[in-house]
Amino acid sequence: MFKDIFPPIETALNLEPEELAPFVLKHLKEAGHINRHNYTLSTSGDIKDYAGGQIENFQKLLMEAFVWLELEMFIAPEPDQTGDWRYITKKGERALRDEDFKAYSKEILLSSKYLHPVIVKKVKPLFLRGDYDTAIFQAFKAVEVMVRKKGEYAKSDIGVSLMRKAFHPQSGKLSNTQSEISEKQSMSDLFAGAIGLFKNPVSHRNIDGISPEEAADYIKVANCLLKMVDG
Repeated sequence: MFKDIFPPIETALNLEPEELAPFVLKHLKEAGHINRHNYTLSTSGDIKDYAGGQIENFQKLLMEAFVWLELEMFIAPEPDQTGDWRYITKKGERALRDEDFKAYSKEILLSSKYLHPVIVKKVKPLFLRGDYDTAIFQAFKAVEVMVRKKGEYAKSDIGVSLMRKAFHPQSGKLSNTQSEISEKQSMSDLFAGAIGLFKNPVSHRNIDGISPEEAADYIKVANCLLKMVDG
């Protein structure tokens, strides 16, 4: 059953608990009985067959994902039962049915391994919950905040005008002094265009019909800009 539900063990071991959690929830649903000890006994042939020599590391990650599901109220203590028995909550059942749950299971869309720490902390949780317009807004807000901090600009410096000031070819504090004038202008255009296109619209209205794949692409643009500013 593990091989049918979980990604290859090499991939699974590199996932964060919240990224592995969807697979655990699906496994618990199909298993029909929900107890954390499902994952603590190394005598299970199914786990051994899937994890091989990595069974101890995999079991630890399973337990972390199990606890994450509890904290997020996807599973809860089973009434009138002793021990560690759990049931799948309404929220968990909806997650298993809803299209938005694909954002959880498709960890490759927004793998923490390649994300700036700010994106991991402030943006990815929103993305995983399916709150895509807020996630996009927060991603580009993070770019704005970092540019303002790095350039030591005032709080009143915001949006596109801040980007034009920070990356002005002649006077911008964050403009690359080693670049050609055309490259400096392109950098200014890149940051100003990104903020104008991705941050400003979602700060004024909701984005309807955006897919997890599209949201991840937009967030990756902000991720790239953050890394450029850091560099």
